Amino acid sequence: HLAGHGRQHPLLQHAADTRAVPQPVNRDGAEADLIRWRADTPGCSQRIHLNNAGAALMPSVVKDAITGHLGRESSAGGYEAADAAAPLLADTYAALGELVGATSRNIAVVSSATRAFAQALSAFDFAPGDIILTSTDDYISNQLMYLSLGRRCGVQVVRVPDAPEGGVDVDAVVRALKGKVRPRLVALTWIPTNSGLIQPAAAIGVACREAGVPFLLDACQAVGQLGVDMRALHCDYLAATARKFLRGPRGVGVLAVSDEALARGDFPLLVDMRGARWTGADTFAPVDDARRFEEWELPYALVLGLGAAARYALTEGIPAIAARAHALAAETRALLGGIPGVRSLDRGASLSAIATFEISGEHGVSRDSREIVLALREQGINTSGQSRGDAVIDFDRKSVSSLLRVSPHYYNTRDEIMQLRSALSQLVS
Repeated sequence: HLAGHGRQHPLLQHAADTRAVPQPVNRDGAEADLIRWRADTPGCSQRIHLNNAGAALMPSVVKDAITGHLGRESSAGGYEAADAAAPLLADTYAALGELVGATSRNIAVVSSATRAFAQALSAFDFAPGDIILTSTDDYISNQLMYLSLGRRCGVQVVRVPDAPEGGVDVDAVVRALKGKVRPRLVALTWIPTNSGLIQPAAAIGVACREAGVPFLLDACQAVGQLGVDMRALHCDYLAATARKFLRGPRGVGVLAVSDEALARGDFPLLVDMRGARWTGADTFAPVDDARRFEEWELPYALVLGLGAAARYALTEGIPAIAARAHALAAETRALLGGIPGVRSLDRGASLSAIATFEISGEHGVSRDSREIVLALREQGINTSGQSRGDAVIDFDRKSVSSLLRVSPHYYNTRDEIMQLRSALSQLVS
């Protein structure tokens, strides 16, 4: 049943049928949950997928939502299929709102988290000397956008230093917000793509709200593995994607826009007929809700897949998902970090379901993680690798040139982590 809806949704029929099969249980039901999750995820039977920070395996219900709509488009026509799917599309916006602690009117569906972040940035009329306050661990595309705004608009990018334990120093943010020149915007990546770090986003949000400075949060790696509540985060904008821990399809993302930002009249630099009304030859008016940040052309099949992924996560429960995924990542750090030549790189007061490692080669130089990733893939184990260009500041700080990223999720097993350990041990020996 849909969380908070009290009725069964057609797109969840497959999941409901799976649950109807009797499953063995232990005292707390955890084993039955794991069996059901893996039964709902056919890819689990084909390989060990530990690249959920890249793109997680979709549950069957997500694939069925996508292919079902593609079938309707091929038989009825694209416009007609979208009209027929209107109730499901409305339910998608409601589910996404519930997932992030907002409502349907706060949700815009876009092509990616990066596009969502860019749309939010474009809502600000930056002028020379304006300050974007951010961290040293922001995502590469975000950092590039800041630098581009600096080159084109004269914006100053100020990166707050880290706390001793890792992660942005909240006190330093507070001091910057109380400085003589207040930032125009505070932007933060909640969980970096190159680290298991969880940034203190809620504390930053409180400081921004008290200072009256807008807060833009990249939650690309957070949605689907952390509980998200825009009200508690005090963010004006929250960007996310479908394909990572939310287990949706590639090619679609979300921008959640606060009521405060909508009330201010924020709208993106370039609106189209989806986001605004042409009221006169030389006038226009943005629509009343977050759809002002959307584009008219939407991949409706992917949007329905995104909705199915959101409902699946809500049904299974984010607290249970987070607890298991984070426990598996912690065990991954302990097991792989004990292999000679493998160094765990994650720092921070709170760590996520992303675990990163340096693989040492000759003379202590980092081995190219791409070689490791491909060798593991040949053994049926999916991971990912990153190089210095993906996170220049963090890599230089850790004195590494390449890292292996392992990102388990709640449908993974401890045995899969042990198989990864065995395979990696052989590769580095």
